[in-house]
Amino acid sequence: MIAHKHARLIGAAVLTAAVIGGATACSGSGSGSSSSAGGSYTFWDPYPQFDASADWTKLVEQCGTEAGVTVKRTGYDTSDLTNKALLAGQQGSSPDLLLVDNPVVSTLADAGILTSTSENKLDTSSIQKNILAAGQVDGKTYGVPIGANTLALYYNKTVLNAAGVDPATIKDWPSLTAALAKVTAAGKKGITFSAIGTEEGSFQFLPWFWGSGADLNHLDSSKAVDALTLWTDWLKKGYAPNSVINNTQTTSWQEFATGDFAFGENGTWQLGNVKKAGIDYGILTVPGIDGGAAPAPTGGEFMTIPVQKDTARYATSKKIADCLTSTKSFVKTDTTLSYIAPTEAAQKEQVAANAELAPWVDAVAAAKGRTSDNLGTDYPKISQQLWGAVQNALSGSQTPEAALKTAQSAAEAATK
Repeated sequence: MIAHKHARLIGAAVLTAAVIGGATACSGSGSGSSSSAGGSYTFWDPYPQFDASADWTKLVEQCGTEAGVTVKRTGYDTSDLTNKALLAGQQGSSPDLLLVDNPVVSTLADAGILTSTSENKLDTSSIQKNILAAGQVDGKTYGVPIGANTLALYYNKTVLNAAGVDPATIKDWPSLTAALAKVTAAGKKGITFSAIGTEEGSFQFLPWFWGSGADLNHLDSSKAVDALTLWTDWLKKGYAPNSVINNTQTTSWQEFATGDFAFGENGTWQLGNVKKAGIDYGILTVPGIDGGAAPAPTGGEFMTIPVQKDTARYATSKKIADCLTSTKSFVKTDTTLSYIAPTEAAQKEQVAANAELAPWVDAVAAAKGRTSDNLGTDYPKISQQLWGAVQNALSGSQTPEAALKTAQSAAEAATK
C-alpha cells in the first residue's frame, strides 16, 4: 500500500507491507508438520513495529490456535518485501501465509509464487470489487485484502471561513481552484501535497490524473495534460508551495499541520495526527475535473497463500486466513491500522464506532488499484515515468505536454 506504507515508512499509507526473514526464517513451509493440521505455520507481514505483545500479533497467534497449529509471525520492513519474497519463492521456502502490499501481488503472481483463490479456496465474494481488483491478474485473484486506505483532501475550516469559502461549494476543479484563489487573496496558503520523485509522487498525482479521465496506458493524452497543468498552474499562481516538489506525504502533512493551509492531500492514516494538531478540519473526496469523486489509488495489503511443495498445508493456511479476514477481525485490524475494511458489513461497524470514518468509506468506494486495468508488473515502470514527468513539469524544465510525451515514450519502451 503506498499510502499506509508510506505512513509507516514515510509516515503512512502508504500508504507499508511485508515479509520474510533470513535464511533461517525462510523455512516456513518446511517447519513443523507436513500434514494440514498440527505443527507450525509461518506468517510474514509488513508490520515490524508490532512486537509479541501487540494486539495484531496476538490476533495472528489466536487464529493459529483456532486452526489447531502454532503460527510463527515475523514482521519485516516493506523495503525488503519484494526481493525477499521472490528469493524465498525461488528457493521453495516461502512462508505459509504472506501479507503483501497490493501492487506487489502482481509481481509475485507473475513469478509463480502465489496460489490463486481458485486453488486455495479463499472466499472473496463479500469484498468490494474495486479493492479486490488490485490483487487480480489475467482473470485470476491471488488473495484477500485486509483493508484499504486512500487519499482525500483534509481542509481547515478556520482558514476557509476566514476567506469566505464554503467547502460545500467545492465540487470540481474550477470550484476548488476558485477556493484556492480566495484563500491566498486572504493571506493564507492554499494546498499542499506530495509530488516527490518516487512512488509517493505518483500515488498523490493519480487522483488528479484519473480524475481527468486519463489512463495509465496513455500518459500523454490531452486529459493527462489537463491534470498536470492543474498542478503546474497552482504552483505558478502561488496556490501551492514550491516545496511540494520535494515533499513526501509526511512533510506535506507537516505543512498542513501548521494550520496555515486550507487544504492538504493525505490519507486515513493522518486522522490521529489531525486531532493532535488541534485543527478544526473536514474531509472532501478529491473532485474529478467535471465533478464527482475522482478515483484515488488504494493502499493496503493482501493476505496471500504462497505456493508450497506440500499442498496439504493449504487447508490450514486457509483457516488462518479466513480467521484474520472475518468481519470481527477486519474491524479490529483496520481500526488499529487506520484502514477502511474491504467489506460493507465491517465498514458499517467501523462507522458506527467512529462517524469520522464515513467520508473515508466513500473515498475507498471510489478508489482504484494501481495495478488495475490489468497493468500488473507494468505499473511500476509506468509510474516511474509518471512521477518523472510531474517533477519535470513542476520544476519548469518541461511543459506538461512535453514532459508527458517524454514519459509516454519511455513507458512504452520499458513495457515492451
